[in-house]
Amino acid sequence: MEKKMPREMTGAELKSMLKSSINFKSLGGLKCDELTLPPEDKQWWRDAKIGMFVHWGLYSILGRGEWVRFNEKIPKEEYEALADQFIPRDFDMKEWMEIAKGFGAKYAVMVTRHHDGFSLWNSEGSHEHFTSWHRGAHRDFVGEYAAACREAGLKVGVYYSPMDWRFPGYFDPEGLPENAALMKKQCYAQVEELCSRYRPDILWYDGGWLAHKGSDTSSAWFWEPVKLNKMARSYNPKLLINPRSGWEGDFYCDEGSHEITGGIIPVPWEKNMCVCSGSSWGWMAEDPVSDFDWLIRMMVNVVCRGGNWLVNIGPDRNGRISDEIRKRMFQVGDWLRVYGESIYAASAGPYEPVDNVYGSTWHGNKVYLHILDVEAFRSCVLPYTENRIKNAALFSGEKAGEKVEAAETPEGIRLVLPEGTGQDGEPDIIVVLTMEEEVRAGGDAEIYFTGKE
Repeated sequence: MEKKMPREMTGAELKSMLKSSINFKSLGGLKCDELTLPPEDKQWWRDAKIGMFVHWGLYSILGRGEWVRFNEKIPKEEYEALADQFIPRDFDMKEWMEIAKGFGAKYAVMVTRHHDGFSLWNSEGSHEHFTSWHRGAHRDFVGEYAAACREAGLKVGVYYSPMDWRFPGYFDPEGLPENAALMKKQCYAQVEELCSRYRPDILWYDGGWLAHKGSDTSSAWFWEPVKLNKMARSYNPKLLINPRSGWEGDFYCDEGSHEITGGIIPVPWEKNMCVCSGSSWGWMAEDPVSDFDWLIRMMVNVVCRGGNWLVNIGPDRNGRISDEIRKRMFQVGDWLRVYGESIYAASAGPYEPVDNVYGSTWHGNKVYLHILDVEAFRSCVLPYTENRIKNAALFSGEKAGEKVEAAETPEGIRLVLPEGTGQDGEPDIIVVLTMEEEVRAGGDAEIYFTGKE
């Protein structure tokens, strides 16, 4: 049977079709059938929904963001001297896992090496042995992280930046090809170290573009990402890989704290953002922590559109997380421990979201209607689908368990919420619709986003 080719869709068509605020990174990556994972190998990730991201490195000493070396043009010797000061006191990776578990994460992604070139493991492939093992700490933090993740029952993700500001060839790969080749050699050696030693479940690239121009995709000629990722997959054939290496990847990424609007996205995707303001991914002392209600609404808006939610924390130089961040992460986790059945392993739909009003998720014969604006929702009707409602009840808030009337009208189904619903200040009012049969809805589409406008 002839293999069905995915439909090609431009970024502009994505915006038009879904009227979406989502901005996927690295569209139009190289295709390779041999690297394409079947849906069943991605299912654990689709079910997980919630992940914790961690940015930590030399920049955590300075507290002015992970781009501090480049932005402030710090001399090489001055910046690299920080490696002898990077000696976290009384730090155990189990503290991060305690926060991840408390947050409700099912997987984690740790920055193993950012664009500054400092590696957090015993990397023989590191240029000039610029690592936490060879310098001040003499510790393999990636090994400690992977072990702590698995002990906590979390899937292991590793972030890796192919680019490295220490190489002049990065800024002029055609004019300084030999130096650029050294950087590429380091990339291949280090990706192999990470995949062979720690056997991650997720390989999360960032920074494949060259000379800070173009995109990850436009630099694929240099990195040869198909070759690179075939090598990575040789250590774990089911390794999930994001699209930031120049290959199209297993899922798409939307980065930043902008709100999510638009329709359900019929492909695997992930929202990447910070629990703080988002002005920096690395630690900053005065970075304000996001409001709890806003975070819950963000999570709901992501999951109701089919996405995963990967939320970043920035530990300080000692690997510690502030009490305020810890408290907020646990608050979100407390919410998930009560209402998680509407999030984990739930598919988006069957109702398309209405921006800032409601969205829906489902599994089995239950639909979870997430209402973000009760007053606006009272004037809404749900469109008829092939799924028939058997009964409806509130799942959240002080009135949890109370019946919700589902009235059929010519325009659709109007849900009549009990009087006073939403007055307790809950950020998300959830109504459970029990259907007569298992829900029939959507599913993923075979789409290839070209990145063209």
